Amino acid sequence: MRAALITGRHRLELVEFPEPTPAAGGVVVAIDRCGICGTDVHAYGSDGPYPPAICGHEWTGRLAAVGAEVGATWSEGDRVVIASPPACGACDACHAGQARWCVAAFLVAIGRDPGAPPHGGFASQLAVDASRVLRVDPRLSIEQAAQVEPASVSFHAVRHTPPGLGDVAVVQGAGPVGLTTLQWVRAAGAGAVVVVEPNEVRRALAAELGATHAVVPADAKPTVNELTRGLGADVVYECVGRPDAVQAAVDLARRGGAMCLIGVADGQASISPASWLVKEIEVRAALAFTHDDVERAMGMIADGRIALDPLHTSTVGLDELDAAFADLAGGSTGEVKVLVDPNR
Repeated sequence: MRAALITGRHRLELVEFPEPTPAAGGVVVAIDRCGICGTDVHAYGSDGPYPPAICGHEWTGRLAAVGAEVGATWSEGDRVVIASPPACGACDACHAGQARWCVAAFLVAIGRDPGAPPHGGFASQLAVDASRVLRVDPRLSIEQAAQVEPASVSFHAVRHTPPGLGDVAVVQGAGPVGLTTLQWVRAAGAGAVVVVEPNEVRRALAAELGATHAVVPADAKPTVNELTRGLGADVVYECVGRPDAVQAAVDLARRGGAMCLIGVADGQASISPASWLVKEIEVRAALAFTHDDVERAMGMIADGRIALDPLHTSTVGLDELDAAFADLAGGSTGEVKVLVDPNR
């Protein structure tokens, strides 16, 4: 069985692995689709090591095999989507009553837990612990289910830093996470949403999905000033994942406003602490999601309040994956969400 791994800067390899078998408390997922995440693309363009278990972490599929200890809960053929495991109840954070920051669940989310698989969802099959899967809402298509993971990331972020009713909100970046953040922000009651995106195709899609203003970075500040009489945005969601975007997000916020960091930036960011202090800015960060986030996100996608179909621009097979990564890393792609069909 072949699985795709990022093994160096601009280097993606198809590596042979044995067919997986389930552990007693695990399952084997036959992958239907796996999305290419912005984190995958950043790893492809960087020199640092990338945990194999998260190289392809936006997957959906059907259970091909079920471990002996979970047969009462799961059956072969069940449709599933990736999820973070529940809090373990045994780590220091859990013992301190901080289950939301469970260390064991965090290590799984970043692919560094002791039971991490040797590859991710860019493969025809994947063996994982049963705590890592949730049933797909039956109303979702395969393509929608494959986008539940990034939609849950943005749901978690907006749930963590919600706009107030009628607020002016800014979303920096109109990739899949930014475009779903836009929709959650609208669903949460924001009055105006400014999406900042240099790519013309993605700006147009942001407008289609409900942005009241979709602008290039140079027009962000003037647009926000016009909407707020110079005060600044109530809340800014940073979805770009570049170091220079962190201070840019704070610059767009008003005094007493909020900034939520969602995009994962490599390296150090230059900031202006004095501006943060003067603004008394509330800065929060949001990483991954919980079981509950995934369940709630699927429900709102299924009932039509969040649209994922417009984000899906193409599907590729494993042999086309390297070219797809090169295109996405080039910076001028017309693609938004590329899904991988490992059986294609």
